[in-house]
Amino acid sequence: MSNKEVQILVDIQKNLLAQPAVLPTAKGLSLLGEHAAGWLALGTVGVVADKRRRRSWAGLFVAALASHAASVIIKRIVRRPRPNDVLIQIGVGTPSKLSFPSSHATSTTATMVYLARITKSPLPLLGIPVMALSRMVLGVHYPTDVLAGTILGAATAEAVHKFERATA
Repeated sequence: MSNKEVQILVDIQKNLLAQPAVLPTAKGLSLLGEHAAGWLALGTVGVVADKRRRRSWAGLFVAALASHAASVIIKRIVRRPRPNDVLIQIGVGTPSKLSFPSSHATSTTATMVYLARITKSPLPLLGIPVMALSRMVLGVHYPTDVLAGTILGAATAEAVHKFERATA
């Protein structure tokens, strides 16, 4: 792995891990985003609770699921190992040893882009850099992993949204 990406992770951890709430928050976000479970639950609740926008909530669910599936497939093709340097602290266990792209960043981006459309507010988009940063704080992804994940997630949300509109 490039020394620059390792140094970025070391710098992020050096500056953020000393803050009292950072590690517990990052671990909580990791749990929420694992296998996109939190985002699939959000979509399910929206489908059940918001009959007027049920189709959009179903789109959010599909975007979260499809983006997560795409990231897992790409991980298996690329096979980039997770960070493994003595200078990087690993703050959470992972279901695989593969790193690129970040599935958490991918499904979170797809979900937050969709949620911003549903709510007609840009505020959900703030969750994207928070999740991306949390993956680096935990030492389980390189910066390019989370960048690729956000791009893939945004593209997936856009594709699902276009399909939703075209089939309405």
